[in-house]
Amino acid sequence: MKSYVEHANITVNDIDKTILFLTTALPDFMIRHDSGPGLKRWVHLGTESTYISINQLEDPAGEFFEQRHPGYNHLGFAVADADALRERMLNAGYREGFVPEPHPNRKRVYFIDNDNMQYEFIQYYSDDTAKRNSYE
Repeated sequence: MKSYVEHANITVNDIDKTILFLTTALPDFMIRHDSGPGLKRWVHLGTESTYISINQLEDPAGEFFEQRHPGYNHLGFAVADADALRERMLNAGYREGFVPEPHPNRKRVYFIDNDNMQYEFIQYYSDDTAKRNSYE
């Protein structure tokens, strides 16, 4: 498997306005998941194989960058072997970022680059898009 950019994760001031903008430009994009109203609303908008994760700006005084500022949070890359990638990155001296909960259909690892930007690397355990895109 060749690695590829799978998604971008962004924070915006108004999710619905961003959805309208993107679906006007890209009418084949659909809402794959909407967390619904709540403390932190987020939406995955795209196709079965690629998407943009859109997060609602939460709290200008929040602890994390994505809570305080609209903009880029991270890029997500699909990879063949997340464990081997993790080992390479740690051996090269890079530090890990967010540590996600385990998931039965994928493994994700996050690393921070020299500019303090975060990247996500995802290994899928199935080619079945329903399993790959499970939000459980």
